[in-house]
Amino acid sequence: MAAEIETIDAALDKALPAESVAPQTLHRAMRYSVFAGGKRLRPLLCRAAALAVAGRDCDGVLPVACALEMIHTYSLIHDDLPALDNDDLRRGRPTCHKVFGEAMAILAGDALLTRAFGQLAQVRPPERVAALVEELSAAAGSPNGMVGGQVADIEGERATATAESVTFIHRAKTAALIRASVVLGAIVAGATEEQRQQMARFGEAIGLAFQIVDDILDITSDAATLGKSVGKDEAQKKATWPAVFGLERAQQEARQLVETALAELAAFGPAADHLRFLAGKMVERKA
Repeated sequence: MAAEIETIDAALDKALPAESVAPQTLHRAMRYSVFAGGKRLRPLLCRAAALAVAGRDCDGVLPVACALEMIHTYSLIHDDLPALDNDDLRRGRPTCHKVFGEAMAILAGDALLTRAFGQLAQVRPPERVAALVEELSAAAGSPNGMVGGQVADIEGERATATAESVTFIHRAKTAALIRASVVLGAIVAGATEEQRQQMARFGEAIGLAFQIVDDILDITSDAATLGKSVGKDEAQKKATWPAVFGLERAQQEARQLVETALAELAAFGPAADHLRFLAGKMVERKA
C-alpha cells in the first residue's frame, strides 16, 4: 500500500497547481488539505478495481484516482466548516479553515471539486469520459449522492434516528463515493455492464460497512488515534448505526456487509485480491 500511495501522491502533486502559482493562498490551502495525510482509500479502490477487471495496471486510471481524492478532500474541507460540523482537527492537523480562514477554505473546496472533473477529461478513449462524469457527478451530488446525504445528516440532527434514515445517510454520504471509486476503475478498464454492476454492489456494501465502522470508532476510539474529534455523533444526536441498533448489532452488520461485498468479487478470481485486501483493511481499521 505504501508504494501505491506514493504513486497516487506523485500524481496528485502533478495534478494540482503549485503553491507558487497565483493565487498562491488558494493553492496552499488546496495542497495543505490534500497532502495532510489520509488513507487514499478511494484512489486505491479505483486502481484495484481496474486491476480486477483488466488484470493489469490501466492507462488513465491515475487521473481518475486523483479526481476521487480531490472530491473527497473538498468534502472534508467543507464538512469541517463552522456552518456544518465545526471541527478543529482533521487528519491530525488543524482544519483548513483554522489555518486559512473560512472564505479561503470554501474556495479551496470549490477549486478541488471543479478540478476533479477536469481530471476525468484526460481518460482515453474519450467515449469513456461521459460514463465517468455521469457516475462521479451522481455519487458526489444530490439526491442520492454525497451532498444529498450531507443534507439528510444535517436535517437529522436532534431528530429520532430510524433504520430508514440512517441507511439513507450512510448510503448517500459515504457509500456512494466509495461505490463510484470501484465503478470508475472498472469503466477505465473497459468493464462489461455485468462487471460494472458487480463492482457497484461490492462498493455499496463495503461503503456501508466503512461508515458503520466509522460510527463505531467515534464511540470507542480517541482523537489521538483517529486524527479527528470523537464523540461528536452522540453529542449532536446524529443518525448513526450504533444509535439505532446498538454497538454490538452495528459490529455484526459491518461484518455481514463485508461478506456480501466479497461475494461480488468471486467472478474476478485472483485479479481481485487487491480489492479483497482493501476491503479487509477498511473494516479492521482502528483509525
